Amino acid sequence: MFVDSVITAAEPVTAPVGGAELQQVIWLSVAATVVTIVLLVIAWAHRTHRIEWFDRLGRRLGAQHGEPGWSTIPTMFVGSSLIVALLGFMWDVSLHAGRGRDAGPLANPAHYLILYGLFALFVAGMSAIVYPRDGERPGVAAVRITRHWYAPVSGIFIAACGLYALIGFPLDDVWHRLFGQDVTLWGPTHLMLIGGAGLSTAGIILLNREAEVAMRQRGKAVPTWLKTIMTSTAFGALLIGLSVFQAEFDFGIAQFRMVFAPLMIVAAAGITLVAARLYIGPGAAVGAVVFFLLMRGIISFIVTDVMGEAHHVFPLYLGSAVIVELLAFSRLRRSPLWFGAIAGLLIGTVGLVVEKLWNDQVFAFPWTQDMWVEGLLMAVPVAIASGLCGSLFALGLMGRLPAKNVGRVIVVASVVVLSAAVANGLHATVPKDASATFALTQVGTAAEPEVTAEVTIDAGVIDGDPTWVQITAWQGGGEGVVTDRLRRAGVDSAGAPRYVSTRPVPVGGNWKTLLRVQDGRTLAAVPIYLPADGPLGAEELPADATFTRDFVPEIDILQRERTDEHPAWIWTVANMVVLLCSLAIILGICMSVSRVSRKIEEHEAAERAGRAPTLTS
Repeated sequence: MFVDSVITAAEPVTAPVGGAELQQVIWLSVAATVVTIVLLVIAWAHRTHRIEWFDRLGRRLGAQHGEPGWSTIPTMFVGSSLIVALLGFMWDVSLHAGRGRDAGPLANPAHYLILYGLFALFVAGMSAIVYPRDGERPGVAAVRITRHWYAPVSGIFIAACGLYALIGFPLDDVWHRLFGQDVTLWGPTHLMLIGGAGLSTAGIILLNREAEVAMRQRGKAVPTWLKTIMTSTAFGALLIGLSVFQAEFDFGIAQFRMVFAPLMIVAAAGITLVAARLYIGPGAAVGAVVFFLLMRGIISFIVTDVMGEAHHVFPLYLGSAVIVELLAFSRLRRSPLWFGAIAGLLIGTVGLVVEKLWNDQVFAFPWTQDMWVEGLLMAVPVAIASGLCGSLFALGLMGRLPAKNVGRVIVVASVVVLSAAVANGLHATVPKDASATFALTQVGTAAEPEVTAEVTIDAGVIDGDPTWVQITAWQGGGEGVVTDRLRRAGVDSAGAPRYVSTRPVPVGGNWKTLLRVQDGRTLAAVPIYLPADGPLGAEELPADATFTRDFVPEIDILQRERTDEHPAWIWTVANMVVLLCSLAIILGICMSVSRVSRKIEEHEAAERAGRAPTLTS
């Protein structure tokens, strides 16, 4: 019989639940101010010819193929910053999943890598803006800043992405002070951090396209084989950036319904793989996926095996890439928009079948029959919309965008379709007056208490094929995240389904252990063991030998630190601010691609007419 006395006391939880200590905020502000001043001085000295090393750096980096410094320096910064930021991000997620909240940005080592990555991203965009001097017009799509100062439009977009992501850092602390620490990837300010970094990769693809046109004007060109490798790699980076949103599923601690997993996979695949194949040519989609798998595999090895943090996996995408490559051998390739739509349809159907085979082998929980109808109704329209957006991106890079009204309709419709799918996915319910009864058996030790469980769930809560019935333990250290997909063991005399453990789960120390159930729109949980938390003013919830507890929203347990003390309108306004910033970034990439495409089209028309190309402001 399980007895409470075997549970040893853990170190008390002392991390704040509402923002960092003021001293950390001050130090971060001082550091950011100093770095910003140094960068401003360098930029001013470069543009006024008081220093020449920055100019020489750009020339040296691009000397081999004659690329301009306003392209090579940002590419170097973006390449290094995204790798560092990705490592920091996955490390940060694993730390929160395995150890819980931290005491602030300076108390988490992963935050230093993220801060460097995001700041370097902003520097990359600004270097593209400040590098051109003496009236140089960097490419056909240059934007006039002052009378004699022009900047590549994609450099401006990259800088905006970096600023958007950086703003998310201080806003994240403000958010925690208002609403508590939402230990979830999909917190609004967290989405700003990863969204800005992810979309910057589209900016670097566009920047290199601007540079390619500028080189051609000077009679120079990057070798085809090198361009193919570099651009496929860039699209692989874009695939990584768009896939980061799935990280909670990768770690097996998703706080949202499973229907989001296929939706996010097809959205990333549709945009990236379609654009890569149309713009680069044969093998580009597969090349992008190979780079994705290589980088994510290395990061997973470092975080899990080297650092010893929570284990995570990642989507395959290879099936979707092969589908796109095969479809490109058809006549549809001559009609890019139709190609994008059909490719999206195939990614959202056949591609997901391949992804399911991979998911069910390596991820913590399979895609069950319970989720497929709703999942396809969400994923297929998003996949088609993403394929169309991928086609628009490729056409923009080639200078062949369709009529403005066509492009606007596709982009607006895609945003509406994605928003509707996300809104539907977020709609979850909790069964009223429903509970689960537990019988726990102690199988651990006094130092590390673990239990197996027999669970009886009230009749009517789930059907015979739920998406998941699992016990999850996290944030207790050790293995990081422990999940047990329970095995169905029939029903009791009242028709209530019974489930049993397949492995022990921890119920002591700082572990948070709970039963999680998802079936259709039902997304609910029952706490099994919760530690005392001084800053929260919460007492320990013990794991008795037998007990019955009610189902509650998962968020009440997984995000125990959240608070609803403030009026609802503050929450609404805060979310609207983040939404407007996100829409501004989407508008920014659309305007940048449109400007580059239009200028490339004008330039190529001038070349065909035998006139010297004119760089316009």
